[in-house]
Amino acid sequence: MSRTWTAGAVTGVGSLPGTDPAEAAKLVVGELPLLPHLPELPARGPGAGMVGRAAALLVDLPAEVVPTGWRLATHAGRDLRRARDLLEWDLDAIEAAAAGRDGPLKVQVTGPWTLAATLELPNGTAVVGDHGASRDLAESLAEGIRAHLTEITRRLPQVTPVLQVDEPALPSVLAGRVPTASGWQTLRAVDRSLVRDTLTSVLAAAPEGARVVHCCAPDVPPALFIEAGADALSLDLTLIEAGVNDQLGEAVDAGISLWLGVVPGTDAVISFDSARQRLTGFWNELGFPRAQLAEAVVPTPGCGLAGASPAYARRALSVLRELGSWLTEAGAEG
Repeated sequence: MSRTWTAGAVTGVGSLPGTDPAEAAKLVVGELPLLPHLPELPARGPGAGMVGRAAALLVDLPAEVVPTGWRLATHAGRDLRRARDLLEWDLDAIEAAAAGRDGPLKVQVTGPWTLAATLELPNGTAVVGDHGASRDLAESLAEGIRAHLTEITRRLPQVTPVLQVDEPALPSVLAGRVPTASGWQTLRAVDRSLVRDTLTSVLAAAPEGARVVHCCAPDVPPALFIEAGADALSLDLTLIEAGVNDQLGEAVDAGISLWLGVVPGTDAVISFDSARQRLTGFWNELGFPRAQLAEAVVPTPGCGLAGASPAYARRALSVLRELGSWLTEAGAEG
């Protein structure tokens, strides 16, 4: 399978602490040179979080902030304008930091099912409880993603966008664990085939070889993501259950890249050696030769770093960069 990124690449999941987009952009371009990403800075408020960022991308589906979160609205208001302004500032920052560079640039977008599970209808029920509304939401999101990727290539003509679709709530959608508006009950589980087909339609907004699905949940469904057309699976290594190792091994055999979270997303004691041991230990469990590791794996944090201290976030990305250099050298030796 042709991939947009190269062996030895490492990257972040998406979010970082702080409120300065210029500083964040310089950090990811400096520490993640082979696969930088468009930073997300949720500390700036609802419009900068993952749902607000996705709301800013939706086409003809305005949303607003209510006490329980984001809700579909009849017209665009102050909340949506703020979310779009924040996205524009982030794009300005990465354009300046990555000017003249070529290679991949990753962007993260809340996936259709996580968005449907968190975005509310006007009556307060999650969109996922209405199949028609879920379909409209996914179509709007896909159209917005295409426009987003086009804007990135307009600003940075030499980069190749990589799309990461974040689906932390998808396992709850499949299992019928999304609560109703009252919180006393849960919404009906969504059929697996519908979940897969909808995810496929959104991933298709990016070209083949540049489609990633991220899920930091313990009951992640790797096979579904592969069936939906993912070129890479982004998972928290500490949450991977032994029962899915066979699926991940089959993914590697099929040329699917594994993006593995090897450093925690919140402050912890970390080192290059501990991250390397975590990575190689898991790889040995899968039973593949060490020489294949650099080509098949992209190390990442376990999840976004928004909840970490700025010092830890810098340290985490630095450890990842060291790990990428080691992978490159190990691959060359292999």
